[in-house]
Amino acid sequence: MEGGAQIIDINMDEGLLDSEQAMVEFLNLVMSEPDIAKLPIMIDSSKFSVIEAGLKCVQGKCIVNSISLKEGEEAFLKQAKLVRRYGAAAVVMAFDEVGQADTVERKVSICKRAYDLLIQKVGFIPEDIIFDPNIFAVATGIEEHNDYAIHFIEATRQIKKLCPGAKVSGGVSNISFSFRGNEVVREAMHTAFLYHAVRAGMDMGIVNAGMMDIYSNIEPDLLEKVEDVLFNRRADATERLTDLAVSLRGDAGKSIQKDLSWRNQSVNERLKYALVKGITDYIDEDVEEARTQVAEPLSVIEGPLMDGMNYVGDLFGEGKMFLPQVVKSARVMKKAVAWLTPYIEANKNENSRAKGKILLATVKGDVHDIGKNIVGVVLGCNDYDIVDLGVMVPADKILQRAKEEKVDVIGLSGLITPSLDEMVHLASEMQRLGFTIPLLIGGATTSRTHTAVKIEPKYKGSVVHVLDASRAVGVVSNLLSEQGDVSSNFILDVRAENNRIREQRVGREQVKQFLPIADARKNKWTMDWATYTPPVPDKIGIQEKIPFPLEELVPYIDWTPFFSSWELAGKYPDILTDAVVGEEATKLFVEANAMLKKIVDEKWLEARAVWGIFPANQGTEDDIIIYADEERTTEKMRLQCLRQQLKKAPGQPNRSLSDFIAPVGKPDFIGSFAVSAGFNIEKMDTYFLENLDDYQSILLKALADRLAEALAEKLHEWVRMDTWAYAKDENHSTVDLLKENFQGIRPAPGYPACPDHTEKDKLWELLEVEKRTGIILTESFAMYPAASVSGWYFSNPASTYFGVGQISKDQVENYAERKNMSLEVIERWLSPNLNYNN
Repeated sequence: MEGGAQIIDINMDEGLLDSEQAMVEFLNLVMSEPDIAKLPIMIDSSKFSVIEAGLKCVQGKCIVNSISLKEGEEAFLKQAKLVRRYGAAAVVMAFDEVGQADTVERKVSICKRAYDLLIQKVGFIPEDIIFDPNIFAVATGIEEHNDYAIHFIEATRQIKKLCPGAKVSGGVSNISFSFRGNEVVREAMHTAFLYHAVRAGMDMGIVNAGMMDIYSNIEPDLLEKVEDVLFNRRADATERLTDLAVSLRGDAGKSIQKDLSWRNQSVNERLKYALVKGITDYIDEDVEEARTQVAEPLSVIEGPLMDGMNYVGDLFGEGKMFLPQVVKSARVMKKAVAWLTPYIEANKNENSRAKGKILLATVKGDVHDIGKNIVGVVLGCNDYDIVDLGVMVPADKILQRAKEEKVDVIGLSGLITPSLDEMVHLASEMQRLGFTIPLLIGGATTSRTHTAVKIEPKYKGSVVHVLDASRAVGVVSNLLSEQGDVSSNFILDVRAENNRIREQRVGREQVKQFLPIADARKNKWTMDWATYTPPVPDKIGIQEKIPFPLEELVPYIDWTPFFSSWELAGKYPDILTDAVVGEEATKLFVEANAMLKKIVDEKWLEARAVWGIFPANQGTEDDIIIYADEERTTEKMRLQCLRQQLKKAPGQPNRSLSDFIAPVGKPDFIGSFAVSAGFNIEKMDTYFLENLDDYQSILLKALADRLAEALAEKLHEWVRMDTWAYAKDENHSTVDLLKENFQGIRPAPGYPACPDHTEKDKLWELLEVEKRTGIILTESFAMYPAASVSGWYFSNPASTYFGVGQISKDQVENYAERKNMSLEVIERWLSPNLNYNN
C-alpha cells in the first residue's frame, strides 16, 4: 500500500503450506485492518479450491487470479460461474487445452474465445473480465524469445478491439527475469515496457509500484538498449544490454577485464574464466592443452569444465550473473565438448558406456519451461542424451516414455504450486511401478525442504532437489558416475540431508490444542452482571438519515491511508512536512481537498445511513436474542455467534460476542448499522473516464472510501453520545477516535469476531437496509456500492475486538443446528475457520 499499489494480490501457493487455511487466515487478518481492506483484493492461486476458500472471506468486490481454458470449456465455465456467484471479477489467462499462448494469433484467439463464453454462457459483464495474455522474459539468450514483448503489446491492441469493455493485465516483472539481481536494468525494462503496453491498451499489471521509474527519466543510453531488446531491433540487442547491465552494477563492473591478462593464468583457470565470460575465442586450444595433461579426455569435462560450470551456478544463484550469460556459458561448454568428443569416442571400448540419457518434462498442469530448457542445454553440452517431453505432461506419459527410452534419470520441472502435488503423485507412481532410477526435482516453487518432506518419502529411489539449472550437471554427474563410491556417497549424503530436514521440521511443528465446545463455553468471558447496569438508549428501533450531510463527515476523514494509496508513505499531518515526500504530499492534499469541496458543495456523492438499537439478551449456546419490543416476551430474531476453541493460557477466556450481552433477566441492548458514501459515484466517474482522466477518477473513489469510513466513525460517535447516550460526555480528538480510544465496539459479520457472512442477512432484515438505503448484498454477501460499511454495536465497556480463529467440528455441528442449516452449507461458509478437513 505504501508503495502505491491499487490492488493487493495475495497468493499462498507453497508446497509446504496448507494453502486454503493460510489464505483464509491471512484474508481474515487483512479484512480486520480497515486501512488494508479498503483496497481491492486479488485472490491468487493455481488451485481453484484455494480461490473459492478465499472468496468466502473477502468483503466487497474482489478479483480472482486466475481461470483459463487449460482444462477445457466445461471446467472453465464451472469455475467462471462460481466466480460470478461470489460477485468477483476474474483474470483469464491465455491458456487453452494445447498450452500457453506465446504468439499474437494464439493470445488473441484464446482471449476472444474465453470472452464469448463468459459473456454468452456465464453472464459476465465485460468490465469484470481481465485478460492476461502472458508476459514472457526477453533477452534470455534464446532467439525464439526475442519477440515476446512485441507479441504481448500487439495482442493487447487486438484484444481491446475484439473484446470491448474487457481489461488487460500481466505480470510485468516476468519481462525482465533474465536480469534478476540488477534492479537498475529491471526498473528501466518495466517502465519502458509499461509505457508502450499502456499505450496499446494495457489496463493494469503486477509490479512493485514503489520501484517504478518515469519513462522520460530513464538514462538515454540505457533506454535505447532496453528498447532494442523489447522491440528486437538488432541482432546483438541482448549482448549489448547484458554488457551495460554488468557495468551498472557498480563494483561488479570492475571485475570485467578488457585485456588478455587472463590468458596468463593456468589452463584450468582460463577454462573457468572463459565459461564465466562466455568467451569461445580460445576454447579449442585451451581444451586441447587440458586434454594433454590428463589420462582420459572425459576428465577435462568432469574436472575443470565442471568446476567452471559449478562456479557459474554459484554466481547465477547469487544474482551476479544473468540468464543470457548462463546460456553463453553453456555455448562455451558445448564447444569444449565438441572438441573432446572425437577423443572420447576413440577411447571408448566395449566396457564403456554412454554418459547417460535424461528425460525432462514440465509436469501436468504447468506450462513454464524456460528453466527446464536451460537444464537441457547445459546437460546436452555435457554429452548427455536429452529426451524433452515438453510441458503439461501427465505422469503416465512420463513413466511410459522413461521405460521406452530406458532413461537413466527423470527430471521434473514446475513453476506453479499444483506442480508440487503432481511431483508427489509421480514419485508414488514410480514406487508402485518398481522404478529405481534417480528423480530430479526443479523449478521456482520447488525447494529442498518440500522435496525432503513431501516427495522423497513416496519413492525409495534417489530423489534430489536441483537448486538451479547450472547445478544439474554436477548432480547428474555424481548420480551416474562410473565410480561407484562417488555415486553411492552422493546418494547417502542427499538422503542424510533430507532426513535432517525432516527431523528439524517435525521438531518445529507445534500441535494446536482445541477445547470441546462445552469446555470452551465453561471458559467464557464473564463479568459481575449483578453490579453492572447496561445503558438504556434514548430511542429504540430503526433510525435513518438520508442523505447524510457530507460536510459533517470531512472532520472524521483519516488521511493517512489516503496518502499511502498514492505512493506517499507517512502519517498525516507529519507527511505534509516530510523531507522526502512532503512537497508532493502537500500538492496531493490540496488537490484532494479541492475535489472534496466540490463533492460536498455540488453533491457529487450521496451518503446514506441506517441504524437501530434493539432490546437484547444473551441466549443459550452463544446466541444473542433480539426482542420485538421492550416487553422482551417475543423474539424478533437470534444472532448465532461463534466461540474461540483454541486452548488458552490459564486465566485467558475463550471469547464469543455473546459474552458482551447481559444474560436473560438483566435488560440489555444491541445496535446495528449500515452506511454508504458511494451513491451517484458512477456519474462523475464516467465523466472522468470518458475524458481520459484516470487521476481524477482514482481520486474520487479514494475520497468516497474515506467518506464511507468517516461516516461509520461519525455515526458510531453519534450513537455513543446521543442515540444510545452511554457516553454523553465523551470528548475525544480525531486521533483518539481513529485509535478507537472509546467505549464499545462495532464488529462486522464476515470479520474475525463473527466470521459467518450469512449473519449479514439478519442485519439487512433487522434494519430493512436495502429498502431504506438501497445498499444491496451480492450473492457472496458483499455490499454495493463498494464504499459501504456495516456492523453491530456493543456498548459493554469491556467489549473488545478478537478473532474466533479455528473451530472444531462439534461447534460447527451445533452451529448448523442452531441456524437450522445443513452442516455441508455451514462448513462451506466457515471453511476458513475449520480445524478439520470436511
